Amino acid sequence: MGYNSKKRENKESDNGEREDANPSTSGVRKKEQILPSMVKNKAKRSEIHAKLKHEKKLEKRKKLKSRDAADKRALELGEELPARPIPRTIENTREADETVCKPGDEELFAELETDEFSGVLKTERIPKVLITTCRFNSTRGPDFIKELLEVIPNSAYRKRGTYDLKKIITYATKKDFTSLMVVHTNRREPDALLIIGLPDGPTAHFKLSKLVLRKDIKNHGKPTSHSPELVLNNFTTRLGCRVGRMIQSLFPQNPEFRGRRVVTFHNQRDYIFFRHHRYVFEAKDKKRADSKNKDKDTAEIKISDKVKARLQECGPRFVLKLISLQHGTFDPRGGEFEWTHKPEMDTSRRRFFL
Repeated sequence: MGYNSKKRENKESDNGEREDANPSTSGVRKKEQILPSMVKNKAKRSEIHAKLKHEKKLEKRKKLKSRDAADKRALELGEELPARPIPRTIENTREADETVCKPGDEELFAELETDEFSGVLKTERIPKVLITTCRFNSTRGPDFIKELLEVIPNSAYRKRGTYDLKKIITYATKKDFTSLMVVHTNRREPDALLIIGLPDGPTAHFKLSKLVLRKDIKNHGKPTSHSPELVLNNFTTRLGCRVGRMIQSLFPQNPEFRGRRVVTFHNQRDYIFFRHHRYVFEAKDKKRADSKNKDKDTAEIKISDKVKARLQECGPRFVLKLISLQHGTFDPRGGEFEWTHKPEMDTSRRRFFL
């Protein structure tokens, strides 16, 4: 007991000397933030995490209140609103690309005037699309093709059977089709889409994923037979412009606005999201009955001048990712590829090609 008490006294004296010798370092240690990863106890770790999350939420709320107060003060004084900070995203911090299209690029405009899609886009030829499948079709493939036929005007379906794809290309060219679409299926699920420009190409191979058919979309609408409006977003590079023009050549260039149909291809991080909607503009006017008087004749009518746009999705819904772009029509052995996706291209999250 005596030895242990002496040892404890020596430790206390040593600790006292250390604390007295370096008072500043002890204060720094107290101010150091304890992170959840530094704690081994699970209950304590979750408690510290919840505390840090609450502090972060309070700090964010404080910043929002100060920003709203500054905006209100500027409006009262008739000054300009303070500039909002632009958040850092993967899109606005993307790597610099030399192939991004510029407004005054005359060389690009000259290429667009003479490319394979110029005849359709100048309305010299009427777009006409032939849709077929791979040799071994699935149960879900025909449902997807049925909805594609309603999305793309002037489109027709032909059963593939045992015909070779080159023979189908020859047949479609003789019948004055401007494009050929091949839906490939794997394990009863469409997983790829091949778009071939006729008669001179090019051929684009897309990976198809996250397919949702119309019947699986909640509160879906039924499209009309009118020619849709086409929206193409974020096809900014030379390759993206070429792919966008290929997609544009599938649809007529004179949309019928009476049908209120919109087909959207939105490119984000080299993933092309497809959506099909119907829209309607309506004034926000509702009739509300007076709570005190139940008589229908004495109903209050509140009319607002605001016009709202309502959307109704018609389906289908899917995502495309470009795998390759080939010169000419489909030729897997001797064809020349303009662009192919390789695994070593995915080294950076901020590098995009479309």
